[in-house]
Amino acid sequence: MKIIEPSELVINSDGSVFHLHLRPEQLAEKVLLVGDPDRVILLRDLLTDVEFVSHNREFVAVTGSFGRKRLTILSTGIGTDNIDIVMNELDALANIDFETRTFREKHRSLDILRLGTSGAIQSDISTGTFVFSRYSAGIDGLLNWYEGRDKVCDKEMEKAFMEHMQWSPLLATPYFVKNSEETGKCFKDAMQGITLSAPGFYGPQGRVIRLQLSDPDYLQKLSSFHYNNLRITNFEMEGSAIAGLSRLMGHRGATICMIIAQRSSKDMNVDYKGLMVEKTAEILEKFCNNNGS
Repeated sequence: MKIIEPSELVINSDGSVFHLHLRPEQLAEKVLLVGDPDRVILLRDLLTDVEFVSHNREFVAVTGSFGRKRLTILSTGIGTDNIDIVMNELDALANIDFETRTFREKHRSLDILRLGTSGAIQSDISTGTFVFSRYSAGIDGLLNWYEGRDKVCDKEMEKAFMEHMQWSPLLATPYFVKNSEETGKCFKDAMQGITLSAPGFYGPQGRVIRLQLSDPDYLQKLSSFHYNNLRITNFEMEGSAIAGLSRLMGHRGATICMIIAQRSSKDMNVDYKGLMVEKTAEILEKFCNNNGS
């Protein structure tokens, strides 16, 4: 029986996992991930029977009830590097006995949904639209560090993308992962497509302020990519790691984002927070009442 050493899985003196400051019994099987820590506090009012609120760095968590379902809402901060922390620690909470530091006999699968903000790549997607990620495409390189990445990725889609983009060998190898089909059934009425997770907000998403891009045709190439009737619809910065690590760990991970930037028309909605909170109740109604997961 493998024992996980203290340097590999760090457990705080109160029995909580190192970064998230959650104990195993505090984690619900349905988890809503948001980027902004302040949004967790705003969304807390949607819950009843709130059990606790925890804070550590950018990681703020609350567990309570949404309708009849127990739900954990957790902030992740920005970037797939943070998602690497979040997903590994969520999986540890679900599947490792913290007293013996061994794997639990019965695997626990979590339903994990990221609700985020995003920028539209296609000109026909207006701000305020919600896009469900059928596939998440990571150009951040995170999943390439894990054994088994090829088993959960669409290698043919990756190849087609790299050929279309004339992908530079200086950049991380992209990975394309399908989001949870069960969760996707909850959002079958939403726009769906391929969401690109970028390792930065500026250059990796094609923004030019003072520094020029290494590929000046980057956005045009992205918008013209098609594969099996799917196109790249939007940018964000976390979904690829959620989808990829969920598949590797045996969880159901997915991302749905509200469009707040229109990259083609250069439109931007900075006053989106009220609408996001308003729409979250509708998102949770579908997510928490999903009988397929």
